[in-house]
Amino acid sequence: MTERASIIGGGLAGSEAAWQLASRGVGVDLYEMRPVRGTEAHQTDQLAELVCSNSFRNASLETAVGCLKDEMRRLGSLILTVADRTTVPAGAALAVDRVRFAEGVTQAVSAHPLITIHRAELSEIPAGVTIVATGPLTSAALSSALERQFGGNHLYFYDAIAPIVSTESIDMGVAYKASRYGKGGDDYINCPMTREEYYAFVDAVLAAEKVPAKQFERTVYFEGCMPIEEMARRGRDTLSFGPMRPVGLIDPRTGGRPFAVVQLRQDDTEGRLFNMVGFQTKMTYPEQRRVFRMIPGLAGAEFVRLGSLHRNTFVDSPSILMPTLQLRTARTTFLAGQIIGVEGYVESAAAGLLAGINAARLLAGTPLVVPPATTALGSLLVYVTQPGRKEFQPMNANYGLFPPLGGRWRGREKKLKIAERALADFDRWAASEGLATVPVARAAAVVDAAPL
Repeated sequence: MTERASIIGGGLAGSEAAWQLASRGVGVDLYEMRPVRGTEAHQTDQLAELVCSNSFRNASLETAVGCLKDEMRRLGSLILTVADRTTVPAGAALAVDRVRFAEGVTQAVSAHPLITIHRAELSEIPAGVTIVATGPLTSAALSSALERQFGGNHLYFYDAIAPIVSTESIDMGVAYKASRYGKGGDDYINCPMTREEYYAFVDAVLAAEKVPAKQFERTVYFEGCMPIEEMARRGRDTLSFGPMRPVGLIDPRTGGRPFAVVQLRQDDTEGRLFNMVGFQTKMTYPEQRRVFRMIPGLAGAEFVRLGSLHRNTFVDSPSILMPTLQLRTARTTFLAGQIIGVEGYVESAAAGLLAGINAARLLAGTPLVVPPATTALGSLLVYVTQPGRKEFQPMNANYGLFPPLGGRWRGREKKLKIAERALADFDRWAASEGLATVPVARAAAVVDAAPL
């Protein structure tokens, strides 16, 4: 009889965990409440729907998230395999066609003979080995069940979604295509602003009507997804040093650098949709249309999706979670994804990958594993699960979390050396733990090899 595990949540982490378990011969009951019950942010019932950006961020080893991607590819990550197959132009970043990406993950998971998908909302954690990967939009009923199990209070913050515009509605007589410093080709559409246009825009953002927070909610924004109005509130020049910084974006018409610029990134394979990079917002819908049409090139913009605001839930992982991603008080229950306090698509999927591997090992009676702290995933787990951390807040993968590197390396060379050490240590660790690895160049063949 095949051993079975339960997974709650069909997002990036839950889908990845299901794939890892099934790939190791474990039967999976995957529970996803959509479409029986929707969320504040999702629009479809597809697994692994991307509700914020369509970008998995930088693809190079100059960044920790790029290193983390390569570690995941080595372990046959479903999420990275599908992402690599559904890319859209995005300069140095890995961005995907969000519709085809979700369809690809859904198809792969649905077709696996060891995975059964249940479209139902759970209000209790099932008996036996279970991975809770409900993400930042965990339902109130399941949140209560988690609180009863580990006895702690949830923390939460707000996450804001950036708008998407149709390409044909962008005035390319004003906007122009370019990537910063010419890296990656002309992948972004850039809307240049003069000094006067920029300050008029900032004033309009500050004065615009916002969606009010509910009385029982406190507003704690994650720095990586800060609404533009919150940034503008810090100072009228803040946006020009943040998402609207013009560095490396010369306007070919003038030969000079604009005072500020709004970048749009391709959101689908056909190039019919572009999202406004870094323009998460909680302005009301009518105000978004009014204010964003002040941007040069967007006067006639057709907004396919406007920005929105939703509550993100995460737990105090350092006090309740082991590095193996098991609850300290219930070793058959694992947590994965953004609910543990990792921030970002890649980080969430990576947590699901490790939780899936460890849940399979627990069922098989073999020792559970944790990557070395010198690796991208290992360094992130140290941050998330190290006891005694005060005022815990979500974190992206970054090289600042890694142990110091010996020598006098600096800048780009230092980052590449850290990545080189990380991947070498990751390979040695995987081999010592008997984890089969996939050569990165062949990672895209993993889904084709899935049993149907």
